[in-house]
Amino acid sequence: MAEDLSDTPDATLAQGQTEGTAADDALAALRSENAALKDQALRYAAEAENVRRRTEREANDARAYAIQKFARDLLDAADNLSRALQFAPKEAADPAVSNFVMGVEMTEKALQTAFERNGLKRVEPKRGDRFDPNLHQAMMEQAADDVAPGSVISVMQTGYELFGRIVRPALVAVTPKATATTAAEGSAYGGKDRDVGASVDAKA
Repeated sequence: MAEDLSDTPDATLAQGQTEGTAADDALAALRSENAALKDQALRYAAEAENVRRRTEREANDARAYAIQKFARDLLDAADNLSRALQFAPKEAADPAVSNFVMGVEMTEKALQTAFERNGLKRVEPKRGDRFDPNLHQAMMEQAADDVAPGSVISVMQTGYELFGRIVRPALVAVTPKATATTAAEGSAYGGKDRDVGASVDAKA
């Protein structure tokens, strides 16, 4: 009768090693599959986030375009209210005049609140702020010792932006750019490539 070698220690060890190798291969395959699925899930999550952001941006753009003309038309009313308050008497003896000024102030405040609630925000740089051709339009140049070259001195008319898009640039007076710097960098207002909102009105 032939001897059964399957029960020998060497055969048992070989079989165990074979099973161990198969288990390791299976575990490695599972780990590889898990890593691939994790990477795929991350890619899907990133794509979903990109779609969400793109959809939100497109919705804001559509909304901005839809109300941009209407908002621009309302700016004239806002400007008139602002000018009325600028020249209104601060302290009037006549109660009727005081009440009228108070009514104009409340109307102007309500209009600005409505603007902000609908994404229309003021562009009103402070004295000394750097001139930004994307937000400001230079109307005149004035020398000022306390303001750096190429900076805003004063605001002649408030600008507005709608969801990050400029509806009307702020009209400003600026300090002239230093000659040496102008030659090196072009211009205080963006050089030849500045957009329309950054042009200097020499007739102002």
